[in-house]
Amino acid sequence: MPDRALQVLEFGRVLEFVAGFASTAAGREMVRGLRPSSSTNAVRARLNAVAETVRFLEPRGDWGLPAVPDARSDVARLEVEGSVLPAAGLARLGGLLAAGHTLDRALNEGADGLPVLEDLRTRLLVHPRLQASIERSVDPDGTVLDGASRELGRIRARLRGAHNRVVQHLEGLLTGIDERYRVPEASVSIREGRYVIPVRREGRRVVGGYVHDESSSGATVFVEPPSAIEEMNRVRELERAEVREVRRILRELTERSRSLARELAGSLAALTLMDARVALARAGARWEGTVPEVTESLAETGAGGGICIRRGRHPLLATGGTEAVPFDLELDARQRVVVVTGPNTGGKTVFLKSVGLIASLAQSGVVPPVGPGTRIPAFDSFYADVGDEQSIADSLSTFSAHLRNLQDVLLNAGPRSLVLIDEPGAGTDPREGEALARALIETLVERGGLAVVTSHMGGLKRLAAPGNGIVNASLEFDGDRLAPTYRFATGRPGRSYGLAIARGLGFPDEVLNLADGYRDRAEARLDDLLETLQRKERRVSRLLDALENERRRARDLEAELATREAVLRRSEREAAARARREARRMLLEARREVEAAITGLQDRERDGVSEREAARRARRTVEEAARALEDPAPDGAGPPRDAGGPDAPELEAGAAVRMSDTGAEGTVLEVEGDRVAVLVGGVRMRVPRSRLGRVRGG
Repeated sequence: MPDRALQVLEFGRVLEFVAGFASTAAGREMVRGLRPSSSTNAVRARLNAVAETVRFLEPRGDWGLPAVPDARSDVARLEVEGSVLPAAGLARLGGLLAAGHTLDRALNEGADGLPVLEDLRTRLLVHPRLQASIERSVDPDGTVLDGASRELGRIRARLRGAHNRVVQHLEGLLTGIDERYRVPEASVSIREGRYVIPVRREGRRVVGGYVHDESSSGATVFVEPPSAIEEMNRVRELERAEVREVRRILRELTERSRSLARELAGSLAALTLMDARVALARAGARWEGTVPEVTESLAETGAGGGICIRRGRHPLLATGGTEAVPFDLELDARQRVVVVTGPNTGGKTVFLKSVGLIASLAQSGVVPPVGPGTRIPAFDSFYADVGDEQSIADSLSTFSAHLRNLQDVLLNAGPRSLVLIDEPGAGTDPREGEALARALIETLVERGGLAVVTSHMGGLKRLAAPGNGIVNASLEFDGDRLAPTYRFATGRPGRSYGLAIARGLGFPDEVLNLADGYRDRAEARLDDLLETLQRKERRVSRLLDALENERRRARDLEAELATREAVLRRSEREAAARARREARRMLLEARREVEAAITGLQDRERDGVSEREAARRARRTVEEAARALEDPAPDGAGPPRDAGGPDAPELEAGAAVRMSDTGAEGTVLEVEGDRVAVLVGGVRMRVPRSRLGRVRGG
């Protein structure tokens, strides 16, 4: 597929924006390398993989890929037999193993029902033993650790001791040097890898030993005294042993990694692919994109033919803080060329590029900035002639450069091509240019691909006719405000507003009036009709917007009322439940009091009290309990007037009381808050305190 059209569309700029969401260099390179595929199945597979990634990310918020070091060169080096990776390279392999392990756990928890991600998980290398060995042996900065082996730890411990002994010995020598030969603030240092002390040049023979360096002035020499040479040689011997052991460790870890070279390469590729897919998913979410349906071709019969773009936007405008007005473009299987007309400031070129970018991004596996219901055919080639092009090297004018681009279209475009042409025929005699543009449009209809053409030429506005494959379209322009609205509309051409814009810029009226007289009358009437139609449509659009706002307010009010009704019903249910619980409690209490009355009746019979009197007392007790059930005192209610008000005396055990409603007298047994246990007629009962009054003298 030619890259020239993608360059004209600024496809690379969009991919650079998407690549910014990747977390690895390899992932960014993969995104930058995306190109449209003409295979419908391949495009569907790419978009499905991104859709699965979106579903994986949705419940995880800001989840990001674990840190993946750029271990591509290290993995490749493993293929070279006998090679030994440096410590830093092994550290990168350890990071690669750790990242694979982390992603494996994440996919194990969240990739159920996502077959593409489940397949990716099978390519991840999870090898805890090798990972642990590398992490124990090498730190992330590429330093071999003491714990890499027991021998290395032992050697380094001895080496540190040897270093300390040399330094202590030399510090002792410094303090014993004659002050005539001593350098102020002298200290032990290292020259040529050996410990030395600074002395004045004249004291060199006194101190003796080997001179490794001198100061810039030559007044100071750095000497390794004879007494330190043997100990320093021991240090060097231990350092060589350390180097041998480090090499052995690196060789062993490299060989263990080499046996897994293919798996490591596959794991790195899987991590890179996941990083790229996450970037594609994040970018699609940023510009509120939707995975489109991808069809075989424009000529598919039924609902799958043609093209349908819902809420399409330019991806860079949709993310750059500029309000991008979405457009809808729908063509059936017989419609082939869209001729977009309107003023220069109306956004026709942006619309042209938006269509091309939406299609090319989708075919590259990038979720484009479109809404649900979008349907795009898989194009096998893209052609774009947009903007001014001039070749100094080829001595081509702008018009000649356009002709060369159009010639490429005519020679190569076919039934599965997307052709985008901005102002064909411009730059030459208007009549010849219009004739050329018309011939080009009619040829593109016959080729069977999809073409979007922008133009100012009035003759092209009259090409569209039912069944001929050409569709008029326009980007609206508010003639009252002389400002573009950027709303795309199919089915009618647009005015250029050249004279109106000139008037708004302050052109002399006499010039504009003269120019208006030169206009073709039929063309002028058409423009006036279009302006009248657009003005009415703008008014209808405002009314529809107002109606939609009212509908939205009505829906909000309806939802608010439903919420309030639900709260009220819930409150009623809770109140009813509380009342039932209280009634049950009082019923159980009354039952206990009735049982107490029956027990009292039986006791009276044993005590010789007449049955009539005992029955009368029991009946009175039962009536008291029933009355307490039927008319419970509400919480917080004051006592009845005949039971006494605030001045009612306090009740205590043994007090004589009278029940305010029946007049029955009794004795207080105990007081329990608002309830009082009273013995009435030999029957124990509990009544509300508000129903009792103290008997005078009681």
